Amino acid sequence: MKKTLLLAVLLLCAYMSGIAQIYVTREDRERAEALVEQMTLQEKCALITGQDDGFHTAAIEHLGIPSVRMADGPQGVRNKTNSTYYPCGLSLAASFNRAIAHGVGTGIGWDASARGVRIMLCPGVNIYRSPLCGRNFEYYGEDPYLASETAVQYIRGIQEQRVIATIKHFALNNQEYDRHGTISLADERTINEIYFPTFRKAVEQAKVGAVMTSYNPVNGIHAPENQWLLGQLRGWGHEGIVMSDWTSTYTTLGSLTGGLDLEMPKGYVLNYEAVSELVRNGTIEESLVDEKCIHILQTFAAFGLLDLPMKNESIPENNLPSRQKAYEAALEGPVLLKNEGILPLKASKKNNIVVLGPNADIIPYGGGSGRMDPIEGTTTTLWQGIAALGKNYKASLMDWQNIDEAALAKASAVVLSVGFNYDTEKEGSDRTYSLPAGQNELIARVAALNPNVIVVANSGGEFDVTPWIGKVKALLMAWYAGQESGRALAAIISGAVSPSGRLPFTFWGAEDKNPAAKYYHAYVPEVNKHRKNRDVQPYSVYNEGIFVGYRGVERFGVEPMFPFGFGLSYSSFEYSDGKIETLPYGYLVKFTVKNTGKSPASEVAQVYVSCSGGSVERPSRELKGYEKVSLAPGESRNVSILLTRGSFARYSTAEHDWVVDKGSYKVIVGHSSADTGIELPVKF
Repeated sequence: MKKTLLLAVLLLCAYMSGIAQIYVTREDRERAEALVEQMTLQEKCALITGQDDGFHTAAIEHLGIPSVRMADGPQGVRNKTNSTYYPCGLSLAASFNRAIAHGVGTGIGWDASARGVRIMLCPGVNIYRSPLCGRNFEYYGEDPYLASETAVQYIRGIQEQRVIATIKHFALNNQEYDRHGTISLADERTINEIYFPTFRKAVEQAKVGAVMTSYNPVNGIHAPENQWLLGQLRGWGHEGIVMSDWTSTYTTLGSLTGGLDLEMPKGYVLNYEAVSELVRNGTIEESLVDEKCIHILQTFAAFGLLDLPMKNESIPENNLPSRQKAYEAALEGPVLLKNEGILPLKASKKNNIVVLGPNADIIPYGGGSGRMDPIEGTTTTLWQGIAALGKNYKASLMDWQNIDEAALAKASAVVLSVGFNYDTEKEGSDRTYSLPAGQNELIARVAALNPNVIVVANSGGEFDVTPWIGKVKALLMAWYAGQESGRALAAIISGAVSPSGRLPFTFWGAEDKNPAAKYYHAYVPEVNKHRKNRDVQPYSVYNEGIFVGYRGVERFGVEPMFPFGFGLSYSSFEYSDGKIETLPYGYLVKFTVKNTGKSPASEVAQVYVSCSGGSVERPSRELKGYEKVSLAPGESRNVSILLTRGSFARYSTAEHDWVVDKGSYKVIVGHSSADTGIELPVKF
């Protein structure tokens, strides 16, 4: 019993604390206050707006305040530089591996430090509500718990290198279509249970240094001017910077009183002329501007930016450890959705593998601020990865636009690389549900010539597979896996590594099955009507409420093609010995996972909580824990996952807080959200 208690205490400590975590101290606050006391109003207004190229803060040289450089993320450091290109955010979430997320954050922190960048504009964590959102590839999927756990580790990795992470976009920015104008309308419970948790955990557990507001109005008021919205951050204990997204501010008074600290990319509304007029006529007190400067400077002080060199000369820009982090992440994100015995491809000199498709010999990536430029000579395409497998894999690259039918028919297997790219899935617009023009036809033509087709797809989410899913042998979701994607995918296809990614969203199989579909922009007649009348602002109502993604499966009676958390392996796993130990501060869920197959592989053990009964409707299950375990054939591992009281809570609009209802609960352990492998009762 003592050993179990000690283990539980250690688990709780690991869960609640970070390594080398940076936070604002009383000394940082006092130092910032002393600096602000010496600043003129004009200097203060310079500090609260972007300067120069729109990616720097202002320097106040006589006070020793440096200009701090920013750069976009989250797949790597961009803006006037080349850098390591890491897998996209959705791929990190699909890894279900906290260490992988932390490792990518660490690599980005190294790369930023090597370039003198001290504020990274990442991670993006908006919830995957619809597959159409053009920036889903940057985000962490549909589940707030998975997104939170991924974000916390990613942020810690960056900030341990004394680089400020910026979590974005706060809040309810779940579409790119008309993102500046469309109002997001959601109720209090939905906002708190689905759309706030990742931001809150980033503030409370990762002590994120900065938060970026979104473009969209939230319940009628633009995010940078929304006092209720930005007040949540300070209520959670955020002592860092609140900055606007680029060109998302509208009024001087609203931005000053709403809670914004830093307007980017420059002073459109928080310039000296506009702010000083409000101070002179008594509309605001200068102390309001002071507080914003204090938030900025106390954050700089905490991260050492007022004392240390901006550039870390000890880290090379072309950093081999960064590349290794990118490769490790690229191995664990891809999700195998279908495999009719064709994978892994066995090594044989008799094999004749044909590789083709629009994405076969390029590095695909999502567009917009998530797009970046890798260092020359560091990338490996899918074709290059397969070609490098060695002489036991005879492979050839075929021009997909000029489909050699005889060679295709004779091939022992065809690896067909399709999907989106920076021009079809990107920031600023939403994408189609179907693959880009001509790709469905390409798959159908190839499948008609050869029965052994392996589709490798690059995308930031679900797309329509129904025209051909029954005609191919395998489907591997590769996301946008970064500069090491070719090496990693070749390792998976060849069987050197078993696929271990799991779906971070529900793959419905049809666009209209998604609970949010009829409320998303293209399905709301009011939006299209209002766009013709510029006097009325368009809006998107979150009427699916808390039943987004897999939470809506039972609520709306819709069966997905592939459930949240699903992914195939080259091995098989068995769960047993499930039990729960009650502790003073929570519950320790214990079970055993065994690799019952013939290949070494990793399993993602997922823990869901289900509430039966109660006065308020709840999802049939919610993810509240997970652990990735690597096992040799025949090996077993005892797994322990701590659930706190909060794991069983819901948000109460009556109390405006989280509550745990009395009643019966189940803890469900299994392979995916659709699995009911182990069920354990809990009572409150």
